[in-house]
Amino acid sequence: MSRDFTLKKYTELLQSLKAGGYRFLTFEQYCLEKEFLDTVKFIILRHDVDLKAENSLATAKIEHSLEIKASYYFRVVEQSNKSEIIREIAEMGHEIGYHYEDMTICGGNADRAVEHFEKQLAYFRQFYPVKTICMHGAPRSKYDGRDLWKRYDYHDFGIIGEPYFDVDFSRVFYLTDTGRRWDGFNVSLRDKVPVYQDEWVQQGLVFHRTDEVIDAIENEKLPKQLMMTTHPQRWTDHVVEWHKEKAMQSTKNMVKGLMVRLNCFF
Repeated sequence: MSRDFTLKKYTELLQSLKAGGYRFLTFEQYCLEKEFLDTVKFIILRHDVDLKAENSLATAKIEHSLEIKASYYFRVVEQSNKSEIIREIAEMGHEIGYHYEDMTICGGNADRAVEHFEKQLAYFRQFYPVKTICMHGAPRSKYDGRDLWKRYDYHDFGIIGEPYFDVDFSRVFYLTDTGRRWDGFNVSLRDKVPVYQDEWVQQGLVFHRTDEVIDAIENEKLPKQLMMTTHPQRWTDHVVEWHKEKAMQSTKNMVKGLMVRLNCFF
């Protein structure tokens, strides 16, 4: 069995989805077309660029070679916000979005947070006419970024979609590599849609390794409409970096699993 979470394995996953007849959508495309997608077999391909922006450039190049467009959500922190990389990914035709965490940055002050949000949104619009956003889970923060929209409305900033508000997950299956596994919802604090998780588990829609996802695609067991979220920092062919990421994520999963059981945040 080949190593998981390599660029080679990611390429195999994309090729399997293409062969399976899935139409690839950016999240922006989905928001604009969702009224006409009832019978369409599609995948919304989303990437959360938490760290190691260089890895995102690698996945973007693979997708570009396969004529696939995806959505890349960048944080404002240095490990994610690399202007040259953002520009190059945008020039390939991929969507750029803001991976916002303004409530955490501003200590829970919504007024300061919305000002920070507007400023950062203007920054990312230098590279792409940003129309969608996605919250950063920030597991070590007690603040949920989505709480900003209890007081403000992101539509007022020209935003047409935020996945956790604008995707009907009763129809669109959610698959994410959070925790460096495809069944990481048990150790995830925010990157999940728990209202439908039990139903998916009952249907047997639980995968651990990428090969299991590929097998489900090839045997037509994967739902016909889904959003797939990856964190490109996890995907590398560099042996040392691969082992470092695996070790670090294993430790994080143990800590997050404890936090989930205790229902607490740092």
